[in-house]
Amino acid sequence: MCCCKVRIMAENVRVRFIKLNEFAKQPTYANEYAAGADLYAATNEKIEIKPMQTVMVGTGIATEIPNGYVGLVFARSGLASKKGLAPANKVGVIDSDYRGEIKVALHNHSDSVQSIDAGERIAQFVIIPYLHADFELTEELTETQRGAGGFGSTGKL
Repeated sequence: MCCCKVRIMAENVRVRFIKLNEFAKQPTYANEYAAGADLYAATNEKIEIKPMQTVMVGTGIATEIPNGYVGLVFARSGLASKKGLAPANKVGVIDSDYRGEIKVALHNHSDSVQSIDAGERIAQFVIIPYLHADFELTEELTETQRGAGGFGSTGKL
């Protein structure tokens, strides 16, 4: 049994940002192990979201993500599990050439009106490198045991 702690940490990448309004907040990490930085609602008033409604909530920031990286916007687990509020598109994609305001399309999955307070944390922002694929048309694909088996084909239901 190993008594050592192993910590694998990727190199930090510099992501420049600007504040677009006086209510904007810098994305922040809850702790040194957090993969996602919190994004905040850049508003001075409470935002109400009716059941099954989607509301665009601005963060008041625009970023300059380096080429070869992408910003992914994910739900905050507490907001999703306690209030039923999560990004409508499940994962937002912020490409490196986008310079507009980052907005979160928050959808209310609950049966009651939910609210977001001014400056509340509304999503997580993860910056990751990506590979650009060279798609190659072919006449056939290599065979595998799974083949064309789809949903549920690799395990018992």
